[in-house]
Amino acid sequence: MSTPSPESEPQSPKGHAAMTRLVLDPTVKRVTVDGFSFPLGAYPVEAMKPKAGYAVEFEAADGGETFWYGGSPTGEGAEEWEEWPDRFMYDVVLTAERVPALCRVLFSLLPGRIYPILDVLGHDAYREVDPYIAYDLVGIEHFYDALRDYGPWLYEDGLVGFGAMSTDPFVYLFLDEHKVLTLRVNLDLKEKVEKLLAAFDLEPTPEVRACDSASHEHRSVLLGPDADATAISADEIIEHLRDSWRLQLNVDWSRNVDDEGRELGVTGWRCMVRCRRGDRQGEEVYAEVLLTADCLATADRLAGEAVGEGPPDGGEWDEVSVITHERLTPEELAEALGKAGAPSMDSSSVHMVRW
Repeated sequence: MSTPSPESEPQSPKGHAAMTRLVLDPTVKRVTVDGFSFPLGAYPVEAMKPKAGYAVEFEAADGGETFWYGGSPTGEGAEEWEEWPDRFMYDVVLTAERVPALCRVLFSLLPGRIYPILDVLGHDAYREVDPYIAYDLVGIEHFYDALRDYGPWLYEDGLVGFGAMSTDPFVYLFLDEHKVLTLRVNLDLKEKVEKLLAAFDLEPTPEVRACDSASHEHRSVLLGPDADATAISADEIIEHLRDSWRLQLNVDWSRNVDDEGRELGVTGWRCMVRCRRGDRQGEEVYAEVLLTADCLATADRLAGEAVGEGPPDGGEWDEVSVITHERLTPEELAEALGKAGAPSMDSSSVHMVRW
């Protein structure tokens, strides 16, 4: 798998995807209760009373917190950073129309180079959320570029959460798929944070209540390319963010477990592989690889090798990147393979490549 080096510049959208635009689905209507607006993509389905404000608590350094499963953070001070420090943690809830403005203000706490974070309710058969994080520091301008290009999706969609963190100063800021904002900061930032929250008329409260305090539903807010050929899809946005934010799937690549930590052994996988000829503005071709593998690292290697020898019409690829890794149930794999039928689940191997 080809990944950017710490010295390389994050990549920008190109090709067909660069000509698309973000379009919200006009049929998705906002739910409002007692003057409180929920995000378009997450809303309660039973009676509840939302409560804006913030809850704050002290969290002691314990040495057990880490975000990096597949690598280690890099950059200034990161090599000495082995635990989350003593910190204050804030859970913040406010009406949806004001969330972007509050986030913009709180992003000012971040330094010029950060670790972006993205969570996506994906398609993996054994994991509800695909957690991504940068293992290398990224210039904050790339973070702001994404907010400009994809802000309505990031702030409103019920299938995605995003944020960023830094180690010096320690700041962790994450807006989850319910659009509840979690903020963790060094102890000396408490006064500054609470002044910023007060500017939005947010007060401390023992309990905040967003849609996740009741039975609720999640939905996408995008009008996809099936309905509008010029509309960008969520998968395209995620691919762009993986490039520009240098995101990696933040799970243990050496094991194959479900959300409960149960070992799964060999499972089916669908991997999408992006192949390039020429420079970053050159030709792009995508291949779907269906395989069985005992862990993410094996699936990544097999998918890359399956297409790495070159395009069907001959020649060589200049770059091969496995951009998605989705596990399939045996039934899903058999259906995807079609006439090829259900494969053996006894070993790791490639079963089909589709260009």
